[in-house]
Amino acid sequence: PNILEDGKILDQNRYKPICQTYRNTRTFLTLYDTKERIPLEDESAGKNMKIDNKKGAYKYQASNLDYENSEPYTRGHVCPSSYASNKTIKTSTFTLTNIVPQVESFNRGSWEKMETCVKCFMKKFCKNSNGVTEGYVVTGAQPGTEKLKNRVNIPSLMWSAFCCYSDDQKAWLASAHWGENVADEPKDYLQTKSLNALYKDLGTPTFNIFPETKKHVSVKYRDMYRIAGRVSGYVSYRQTLANTHP
Repeated sequence: PNILEDGKILDQNRYKPICQTYRNTRTFLTLYDTKERIPLEDESAGKNMKIDNKKGAYKYQASNLDYENSEPYTRGHVCPSSYASNKTIKTSTFTLTNIVPQVESFNRGSWEKMETCVKCFMKKFCKNSNGVTEGYVVTGAQPGTEKLKNRVNIPSLMWSAFCCYSDDQKAWLASAHWGENVADEPKDYLQTKSLNALYKDLGTPTFNIFPETKKHVSVKYRDMYRIAGRVSGYVSYRQTLANTHP
């Protein structure tokens, strides 16, 4: 909202689309805020990070120095490295234009659990007509009011949504997750909700993450994995999701 309208960037001097590329392979797309020095949105099918060294780029993005001695914040991936289908794509996610300051216990707690569960779900249910896992993931960071080292915006909230066409279910499946960028307790998890609930919670009813897809069926992991549990080999998946998601 107020950044993208009908797929067009309103302030093209501030917000830059980056086609993340590694070894001549295009891997995912980032919308980067050069003022706040964080990615606002990534779309995808603790160590030092790479810096985009294109002419003039350095002064508009974060550096590794910004993240030194920055507890409780850590380098949080926006496009998850765990979603990569090969080593090249995985390596490409380790760039500072794909990183935001994220509270470490949140990053390694409920946020990581969510990423694991979404990946597990998509492997099971997001199969195209050729039996290949295929889906669309969009992840975002909502800018906050504080900055790391007075340079890098600390997001107040992280959100992620996915959709896929399930050849098995003969329907578009979609869900969303979001949570405040604050410290987690060990048992915390992110509830699975609908895309409409995400839009409403962010106060953006006109925002549509997946505008060109058909009507989505909101996914309830527990219900879907009850079905999967009837199939030999997927009982453990069902139990895992039932324990971590409503």
